Amino acid sequence: MTLGRLNHVGVATPSIEASVETYRNLLGATAIGEPFDLPDQGVRVCFVDAPNTQVELIQPLDEASPIAGFLKKSPAGGQHHLCFEVPDIHVAVADLVAKGARVLGAPRIGAHGTPIVFVHPRDFGGLLIELMETPRDGSH
Repeated sequence: MTLGRLNHVGVATPSIEASVETYRNLLGATAIGEPFDLPDQGVRVCFVDAPNTQVELIQPLDEASPIAGFLKKSPAGGQHHLCFEVPDIHVAVADLVAKGARVLGAPRIGAHGTPIVFVHPRDFGGLLIELMETPRDGSH
């Protein structure tokens, strides 16, 4: 497995709209995507572009969403995960499993339209890691 670039920082929020205003008003963010739903994952997401990465704002669609559980523990929201690109998600998963890491489920399509998988926080000192297959078209 080869670790690629940091694609984004996932941030749980009770309100994408309020978070967008914060990034716009306090940090001067101007490159902000339109929010969209990922029903299979139970979330609504929106990407805020920074010069070297993105911030993924993540809001639960309902109480069954994993993000709803996160917000119960941290009602104001906060950092949820780091996402790194990998050249091949299946090679990365096989390598991690061979090394004893706990991969959370099978690869599935993520917000960027490429396969993703999460690695248990216990394997990274309490930090949830998302691995994302690098987009084939070169977009990030």
